[in-house]
Amino acid sequence: MSNHKLKNRIKKIKRGFLIWRILILLLVNLWLDNLIFKIFRTNRDKKNKVQIKRAKWFTNQLIELGSAFIKIGQLLSARPDLIPNTWIQELSKLQDQVPQFSYTKVEEIIKKELGHKFSEINQITSTPIGSASLAQVHKATLKDGKEVVFKVQRPNLKNLFTIDLNIMQQIAFIIQKNKNWSRGRNWVAIAKECRKVLMKELDFKCEAQYAARFRQQFLDDENVEVPEVIWNLSTEKVLCLSYLEGTKISDIEKLKSKNIDLSKIAEIGAVSYLKQLVNYGFFHADPHPGNLAVSNSGKLIFYDFGMMGNISNSLQASLGSMVQSAALRDASSLVTQLQQAGLISKDIDVGPVRRLVRLMLKEALTPPFSPNIIEKLSGDLYELVYETPFQLPVDLIFVMRALSTFEGVGRMLDPGFNLVSITKPYLIDLMTSNNQTPNDLINQFGRQVGELGSKAVGIPKRIDESLERLEQGDLQLQIRMGESDRQFKKMFTAQKSLGHSILIGSLTIASALLVTNNQNNFAVLPLIFAAPISIDWIKCQLSMRKGSRIEKLKQ
Repeated sequence: MSNHKLKNRIKKIKRGFLIWRILILLLVNLWLDNLIFKIFRTNRDKKNKVQIKRAKWFTNQLIELGSAFIKIGQLLSARPDLIPNTWIQELSKLQDQVPQFSYTKVEEIIKKELGHKFSEINQITSTPIGSASLAQVHKATLKDGKEVVFKVQRPNLKNLFTIDLNIMQQIAFIIQKNKNWSRGRNWVAIAKECRKVLMKELDFKCEAQYAARFRQQFLDDENVEVPEVIWNLSTEKVLCLSYLEGTKISDIEKLKSKNIDLSKIAEIGAVSYLKQLVNYGFFHADPHPGNLAVSNSGKLIFYDFGMMGNISNSLQASLGSMVQSAALRDASSLVTQLQQAGLISKDIDVGPVRRLVRLMLKEALTPPFSPNIIEKLSGDLYELVYETPFQLPVDLIFVMRALSTFEGVGRMLDPGFNLVSITKPYLIDLMTSNNQTPNDLINQFGRQVGELGSKAVGIPKRIDESLERLEQGDLQLQIRMGESDRQFKKMFTAQKSLGHSILIGSLTIASALLVTNNQNNFAVLPLIFAAPISIDWIKCQLSMRKGSRIEKLKQ
């Protein structure tokens, strides 16, 4: 074996050991936390504090592991079906915190990627204007005087990603073998999807296409600016965009000094997002302050197009009727439309979903509107998705996260900012337009009346059939005993736990008596018998969970 291959093998082993060490520490800490919660009956607030502490530790570990795991953490923050809401809140704050790499390397990579086209560059600024887990951004000037920026991929990043993602797939395979950890989740498929997304993000040609498409959407918008892609200077590892000078949207004092109307910027952003979601179905999925700026003329500038989201055609076509149902607070109709659009599985119990939607509509549409309504609603949605055996499409979760993130940006600009209030006039237009003419609305109303009439005509026949079946003794009555089942399971678990406690106590006393009678050789036998009972007792304790707000909705 050559020295190079040996070094790579040792590197992979060291890397694997580091990753497995962090994972084992995490699992042990979570197990101990749950055990303490059940033994001492910890209240919800204390549980949340401990979970936040663990989530912060995990976030810091991801940062230390580097680029691939920072990106994995960002992907996990969009998966409320996999991790609880307290963890999502911490992982959503995960930003790229990695050291810069040298300008010598930057120049070397650009020269290698562009070849003879490198001669078109007049000057590259040695100090980066941005540094992230995947790349570093440098301002440059071309020979024709055009100001641009080069996004340059970190050296040897693809090899590092390959090693880390291979280890992640090994971890997913082992976790999937454990029935308790894999219940309702396919970790192997999730790992493969993460690998696919991250390897695609390493190809800057994809980001160039995203940037060009996003720019096309706002070419005629006088309030929004998007950089232009310089195609002849862009490759798989180098992305060249036109330079758009602007003030970071988080630099409030500087924006005020330039007499920028902050509430106007917040409104421009809200309307631009409505256009992205409703008109185009293609949206910026990561609108944190680092990716937004304001030009000197008061235009909103978007940067970084590595993370974008899509809305399906079926959902776009249904948005108008969904808004109508939401405005009428018709939770049943809205849930049905969400199922038809494929956003909610059709083979699940929609009762808890319907109750949550009804509660969400009441909170969202009852004045005075909460300034962080999207954040609250997405929190409820995340809890429901995590605690129930169904999954929402990742793109819908990206929509909620993007809106929640921008809602925070809007409040930073204007404390009185409210996403629902600003977008309300546009949503009303959507209810009546959405490619519908007045005749379409009349026809739709006519169809609904017709459906109601046909159902009314069929009622006597259905009553007659039911009475006939009742007379013949063929009528079967089916009753859902969901709450009774839940209470029965709780009672069964509690009784089982009590029985185990008595057995463990008895065996412990027996062992103590044997010790006092100098029967030390036999004293260990009761403890051996008590071991499997103790393990089962711990499982019982972990399964007994206190009711949360979402659990009350399920009742």
